[in-house]
Amino acid sequence: MNVTIVGGGVAGTLTANYLATRLRDEVRRKEIEITLISDRDKLLYEPGLLYLIFNRLEEKDILRDLKILLDPGVKFVFKRADKIDLENREIRLGDEKLSYDYLVIATGSRIVPEEIPGLTKTGHWFYNLDGAVRLRDEIAKFKGGKIVVSVMGVPHKCPVAPIEVTFLLHDFLKIHGIRKSSEIIYTYPINRVFLMESVSELVQNLFTEKGIETRTFFNPIEVDAEKREVLTLEGERERFDLLISIPPHKGSKVIIDSGISDDGWVPTDRYTLKVKGHDNAFAIGDTTDLPVSKAGSVAHFQAEVVAENISAEIKGLPPTARYFGKAMCFIETSFNEATYIWFDYETQPKFVKPNKFTHWMKIAYNRMFWLTARGVL
Repeated sequence: MNVTIVGGGVAGTLTANYLATRLRDEVRRKEIEITLISDRDKLLYEPGLLYLIFNRLEEKDILRDLKILLDPGVKFVFKRADKIDLENREIRLGDEKLSYDYLVIATGSRIVPEEIPGLTKTGHWFYNLDGAVRLRDEIAKFKGGKIVVSVMGVPHKCPVAPIEVTFLLHDFLKIHGIRKSSEIIYTYPINRVFLMESVSELVQNLFTEKGIETRTFFNPIEVDAEKREVLTLEGERERFDLLISIPPHKGSKVIIDSGISDDGWVPTDRYTLKVKGHDNAFAIGDTTDLPVSKAGSVAHFQAEVVAENISAEIKGLPPTARYFGKAMCFIETSFNEATYIWFDYETQPKFVKPNKFTHWMKIAYNRMFWLTARGVL
């Protein structure tokens, strides 16, 4: 019997390791084979990109070889999945086809900055490693002026990251003595600065306290590279000296090419995490169409549920684990203070007053992450 995971990000790696732990004896007896398919041979700790752009972490701190992170009971296939055939339980890898008994789709999401004309010419982002490295260089040589942090579409990965980068920019400019000669503007597509109203209220108050301006109902449709302006659907034009964008996101191309959905988000049952209409296929992490944050904590909680249910079914036990929308996110409000929020399908976000202890909790977790990726914690 083969359990196949497609996607070598956090969600896929965690699921593979959790399954290998729960099915240790079955794997040793060669009754079960656990296979992870990925076109990446390294795992990127994406929350670390926020610190990389301010030179607080380096590339070596946020990258690890997948082969080192994976449990010995997991077979790693370093190839690109071209098509997922849910009906015939097959995955196409170039000229090769791989059959499965259980499938976990963890193909994540991707940024598509090219969908905003002009953005790739003059805009910056920190939602992949290349973009974060370029932005690190731009921030380091910034001498003052107007910085626009613009959320250019929802959903996107790590919903609180745009807020965090705005707070940290404020501190960074103060440290370098150019905050008074700089302007920071944060933009968001709807009528407040964050989707969740209670979080939006907290953030707006902190923005006001720090002298950070906001623009809401701000939906960019083009970037004028020559004039260095963002043009919006609402008819506004916002000039910038440095543009930090959160580009539009889509699901993985393999999901679209496989006809599973038109936008790459996989139709997923909100409690069992099964792909709708398919009892032997699951979707987790950023790739689902669920109304939850596309955040690392969500991948952790979902991976536990999926691994527990698949291993239960294989062992002939009832698969009773359920996911209830649980999410938890740290929010850095400065270089030495942070808060956090947690919520689920039924519970509105709750948070604590920003404090130093929570900040150091997040810094500690940045180091501990590699243990959790191995399924140790």
